[in-house]
Amino acid sequence: MTGSAPPRLLRPRALGPGDLVVIAALSGPLPPAYEPNVERTVAVLERMGFRVRRAPLLEAGRRHWWSAATPAEIAGELNALLRDPEVRAIVASDGGQTALGYLDLIDVEAIRADPKPILGYSDISLLHLVLHARTGLVGFHADMAVPGFGGHWRSAPAARQAELEALYARLLTGTEAIGALPASPSWECWRPGRVEGPLIGGLINRIVLAQATPFALPLERFDGAVLFWEEMGGLASYVWSYLHVMRHSGILDRIAGMVVGVPREIGGLEPGASPTLREIVLDVLGDRDIPVLGNVDFGHAGPNLPMPVGTRVGLDARQRTLALLEPAVGPHEPTKGAPRRTT
Repeated sequence: MTGSAPPRLLRPRALGPGDLVVIAALSGPLPPAYEPNVERTVAVLERMGFRVRRAPLLEAGRRHWWSAATPAEIAGELNALLRDPEVRAIVASDGGQTALGYLDLIDVEAIRADPKPILGYSDISLLHLVLHARTGLVGFHADMAVPGFGGHWRSAPAARQAELEALYARLLTGTEAIGALPASPSWECWRPGRVEGPLIGGLINRIVLAQATPFALPLERFDGAVLFWEEMGGLASYVWSYLHVMRHSGILDRIAGMVVGVPREIGGLEPGASPTLREIVLDVLGDRDIPVLGNVDFGHAGPNLPMPVGTRVGLDARQRTLALLEPAVGPHEPTKGAPRRTT
């Protein structure tokens, strides 16, 4: 894609009442112990006004090595969902380790013909980044069935659950900008400043992996962007290394701001250990004077604030605010092509 014009932002069509949302195994398997998480996710999505169906590969206990199925099988099911005009959104059941195996098998023409919201984080970050690079699709770095809607949401206070449910429903059905995301006291200003730009990011190790594939975002797509990332597991030194990979590749010289999610289970970041995540970030950034907002509640620490990849955001690190300045979905329109199938 080097040297080619970037794709226009491709917004999925807004969902309407009664539209079909499918929960699909896009990476890891569904252990029997997490079947209740899927059932609770169905209930959350139905409260938002949608019909919900499970994709066939989402079967408790089914697995192929560390995956729900082979990469070709997962790609086949995903492509069928992308081509089915009745399906209006796809929610990943979980993350995992499989998306790299089928990035080259995805029917991007089906996405261009009928863009749909795909929700998920962790390994699903690869899908968001690659599909945004190839088609301009807005990816929904957002909660999924395990452990998100069906786990983290359940453990959150009732008021927070209601706030998130209303936020997700607006994001999927509304064609007006959301504005400021609901902040929490955990948000920290690591470097002050105020910028606006497209939101690009995901799980930090998946950002680095995506950039190593033929489907990487061209460097110019990071010009003026607000880079968001989080990490789960591993070591603090790994995060430092990933950031240096982005420095060497030129990404850090192009972005306008950075938003860092709440870290989870990262060795070397325990209380009293040195350095802190803030120190690691500022060390790698050096004299790059860009705003950095830290400890924002998205990612594996959950519940997730949705981060629609590609859409324009406003970041004010000193005021600890992050605002979605444009809608993530386009007008609700009748789907062209094959007639809708009934369930």
